[in-house]
Amino acid sequence: MDENTQTTIEELEKKNAQLENQMKTLHLKLQWYEEQFRLSQQKRFGSSSEKSDENQLTLQLFNEAEVSSSVLLAEPTMETISYKRKKIGDRAEKLQDLPVETIHHDLSDSEKVCSACDHALHEMSTQVRKELKIIPAQVKVTEHIQHIYSCRHCENHSLTTPIAKAKMPNPVIPKGLASPSAVAFIMTQKFADGLPLYRQEKQLERIGIPLNRQTLSNWMISSTTRWLKPFYEHLYHQLLQEEVLHADETVLQVLDEPGKNAQFKSYMWLYRTSGKTQRPIVLFDYRASRAKKNPQDFLNGFSGFLHVDGYAGYESIEGVELAGCWAHVRRKFKNQVPV
Repeated sequence: MDENTQTTIEELEKKNAQLENQMKTLHLKLQWYEEQFRLSQQKRFGSSSEKSDENQLTLQLFNEAEVSSSVLLAEPTMETISYKRKKIGDRAEKLQDLPVETIHHDLSDSEKVCSACDHALHEMSTQVRKELKIIPAQVKVTEHIQHIYSCRHCENHSLTTPIAKAKMPNPVIPKGLASPSAVAFIMTQKFADGLPLYRQEKQLERIGIPLNRQTLSNWMISSTTRWLKPFYEHLYHQLLQEEVLHADETVLQVLDEPGKNAQFKSYMWLYRTSGKTQRPIVLFDYRASRAKKNPQDFLNGFSGFLHVDGYAGYESIEGVELAGCWAHVRRKFKNQVPV
């Protein structure tokens, strides 16, 4: 092999090594771009929950049990206790706390005769079939009759007559048909089950109750002002006495708000006590904007730690020390892709 041929081979090998390194670099970049595309698709179309990947617990950061284990270490002596338990099926276990209505399906006396020899039949066994019975909402009218008494002697011999009235509970709404159970039912369907008032109007109409959505709305507003607002204010004063609070805000769309169109963003602010509190308090505060003045006004008088995300509006609250949210920090590590 001459010198020129040797030089050409060395140049080709060097060129080949450069191309292989370049290919590896391009392959890593392609993987990075593919991962970025996957993350962007996940953020755009995927779920935004904070659920952890089930494989995350297998990482070196959390596998303390695997690292500390040893097959050479003898097991400690343990006392073995055995017992028997009657197995209950999933369906029976779910229904065991419900009240039971038993219906017997029996033959008549004339049918308890053998069709072959005409002798009397005896009961051999029973067969049980269970059904789940659902009773729709039942509506009834409750009449409160107050008995009033007067003195017949005073009516005939005195200028004034004492009158005695039996005690009667005050109505939820003065001169209204609403009862505590009716208001609670409407509020539960509206806020817990997400059933709008116009659908509740149709629902009541199907069972023969002529109540329009304006009446239902008046019941909710009046009951909230008269009965629920004092509870809210009491919980609010208790919340300000806590040492640690959580706060967050989310977008809310209001259709018929004065001075705004339906596309304008409003905000619902949430404040709650720490999870270690024996009786947790969760309060909502509706505001028309995301201005920093909103948490300043609501937390006026609070002094302690405030657990929030990275929104800068919380930084201007006086007398409060901010605590970062670990869920938001975790996102950065979870979405980090090595290059």
